[in-house]
Amino acid sequence: MTADIPVLPDAAKNLAPVKDPVIGRVVSNNSCMKGKSASFVRHTEIDVSGTPLEGNCLVGQSFGVLAPGKDPKGKTHKVRLYSIACPSYGEDGEGKIISTTPKRFIDEFNAEEKSPGPTENGLFLGVCSNYLCKLEPGDKVKLTGPSGKRFLLPVDRDKHDYVFIATGTGIAPFRGMAMELLSHPDHGPTTSQIHLLMGAPYTSDLLYDDLFTGLASKHDNFHYHTAISRETRPDGSRGCYIHQLVDEQIAQFGPILENPRTVLYICGLAGMQIGLYQSMAHHKLNNGYFKIGEKLSGTDPIDWEPSQIRRGVKATGRCMVEVY
Repeated sequence: MTADIPVLPDAAKNLAPVKDPVIGRVVSNNSCMKGKSASFVRHTEIDVSGTPLEGNCLVGQSFGVLAPGKDPKGKTHKVRLYSIACPSYGEDGEGKIISTTPKRFIDEFNAEEKSPGPTENGLFLGVCSNYLCKLEPGDKVKLTGPSGKRFLLPVDRDKHDYVFIATGTGIAPFRGMAMELLSHPDHGPTTSQIHLLMGAPYTSDLLYDDLFTGLASKHDNFHYHTAISRETRPDGSRGCYIHQLVDEQIAQFGPILENPRTVLYICGLAGMQIGLYQSMAHHKLNNGYFKIGEKLSGTDPIDWEPSQIRRGVKATGRCMVEVY
């Protein structure tokens, strides 16, 4: 069967450039984690009504945030991009309130760095992530965007089935996509199959878990899978990563990925796609999702090195990748 390459919508871009940002107002800023964790992640909603961003941000795009102040060199902070975590019609149904999923970046201060940036008690604090996470309702924030034109839902939503794969805050766009596919106020829920695979170190690190659990209980075509890497599983076995979950349950995931209707979306930390590419190639499920370069062709995917994969494996029309 011939694979269905998704037709993507036209997306507005750069309506609010860095040189002329718009002002949004924070509506809410709350934790979206399942439990207590070493991480701090929030769901941040921002009112953009009356700005060019209103009604023009598609799920799968991102918007920029300009943190106040100067860097150690006295320059204005560079824009940071954050994935849109709401449907294209916004949190309010009218595109006036958009959202994202910032995580506080906290690291130990490295004395060898010449320009480490702001520190507190020997810790390096990410400028924009900590700024966003501490904002309160009513606070103003400078925004740019929208950005991105490929990590989007297809124009014909019901023509495709979906596999969403995320780690960490890479879950942000899939929150909006799942809501848009299953709760669209005009189109109604899709009949397409949706599989969401979420990877996290601990169960407490799962983001939007209540939402996804609720969607899975309400919609027979929405399937929520978790891969917890640092916890022992109920049967006593070690935790697993997403690519290991795919390997273990290949009888379930194989037919889904073989289906020419399926579109694959991958979002998370850079490198998370490597094990998945190896697993899919090992099971001969790469056709239509990514091309394997000549140097890797004919070799065992298990033996591929990360540097070889980065150079020699390229996503194609049915595979959308956003890593950072």
